[in-house]
Amino acid sequence: MNQPLLASLFDETERQPVSVSELTASIRSALEKRFASVWVEGEISNFRAQNSGHWYFTLKDEFAQLRSACYRSSNQRIRFRPADGLQVRARGRLSVYEPKGEYQLIVETLEPVGAGALQLAFEQTKARLQAEGLFASELKRPIPMFPRRVGVITSANGAAIRDILNVISRRTRTVHVLFAPARVQGDGATGEVVRAIKFLNEFQARALREGRHEEGIDVMIVGRGGGSIEDLWTFNEEVVARSIRNSAIPVISAVGHETDFTIADFVADMRAATPSAAAEIVAAHEAQLCSLLETLTKTLARSIRFKISGTRANVQRIALSPAFDAVLGRLHSAMSATDEAEHRLQTAITSTLQHYHRRLGAAVHSLSPAQLRANVRSARTRFESLGKAHDAALATRLETEKQKLSLAAAALDAMSPLRVLERGYAIAQDTRGQILRESSAIKIGEAVHLRLWKGVLDCRVERTEEPQ
Repeated sequence: MNQPLLASLFDETERQPVSVSELTASIRSALEKRFASVWVEGEISNFRAQNSGHWYFTLKDEFAQLRSACYRSSNQRIRFRPADGLQVRARGRLSVYEPKGEYQLIVETLEPVGAGALQLAFEQTKARLQAEGLFASELKRPIPMFPRRVGVITSANGAAIRDILNVISRRTRTVHVLFAPARVQGDGATGEVVRAIKFLNEFQARALREGRHEEGIDVMIVGRGGGSIEDLWTFNEEVVARSIRNSAIPVISAVGHETDFTIADFVADMRAATPSAAAEIVAAHEAQLCSLLETLTKTLARSIRFKISGTRANVQRIALSPAFDAVLGRLHSAMSATDEAEHRLQTAITSTLQHYHRRLGAAVHSLSPAQLRANVRSARTRFESLGKAHDAALATRLETEKQKLSLAAAALDAMSPLRVLERGYAIAQDTRGQILRESSAIKIGEAVHLRLWKGVLDCRVERTEEPQ
């Protein structure tokens, strides 16, 4: 038997017991001195985030596991969110949780194995905000084409503000800039950017509330020049992304260079590749606009002339259609019949008068003067009666013919295509000007030109239905 061990059995000092608390405290002290700072690599499991802000999880490998704790004061500096199954490298100190007598790693730094911590945090924030719908295209607001006042949030000492001012002053004289300076990297930059966004929105709300609409901000540029992912990290912070999305003013994100993407780019209403590109968006070149307006004016004039020519051709084609020819033919026939009836009436009247004149002449030769005078008076009376009867008959006949003519004109008017259109019908034509008589002659989505009694309609077919 080992002599020191045997001697210790009879040594009063060695045999003096210690309490569990004392022993645990001694072990804790020894562990904390021996492992004051150690790096451990393993897989996270049983991750729990408490309401207090502390994180508790287990680090494990194939053969062992280690309880770990990361207190709020430390995890506030960790960019990403731990999750079960994530392989990490942790730096901390070993300690003992005395109430349970368990040793644990007090984590001070945590890094993912493989992808960088910032890249992982970027992907996690992006996935979380996308799941909430903050990147939805229907939330994107249009940027005004001719803004009068532009808010700019960037560093007061950076090249971005100089680039923006140079581009705006070179391209237009009608855009005013309201500059809200903010640090764009380093400690405190996130809070300054959020406060600047809030300040511009409060300025906008106050101007509208007081009726100073000309001082309102039409669009806001939030950005900075290029840099590493660490330099651009302010614009990957969730609080900045939510401030941009909640802004009442449309926001253009102009962060970094053309290849740099941040969370702010996804939540903003528009992304510009650079701050200079953002300035070009809000300050359209006046000479280019004048040229564009001139081109559009000429195009519009040509379109109007073409439309008028097409409409004139359609009117002429409709006026020369067989339907109008038939109406005109019936009208000519009715007028000819009226003229013929009037001629027959005049002929009959003339023949009757001549007949009575001849009879009167024969009676004059055959009667004595007294009788002749009596006969003349009688004949004159009869003649006057016949004249009145003739006039009455002529008036009646003319009235009858006028009524027939009116009926014929009414019938002709009823058959007029314009009268049919006045009753609510329409003439449908396809894009080639052909008249549509069947629903099968047109397809869904094709344009249809409808001529009404007053005016025309350009329509598009959404549904067709065959006759039963």
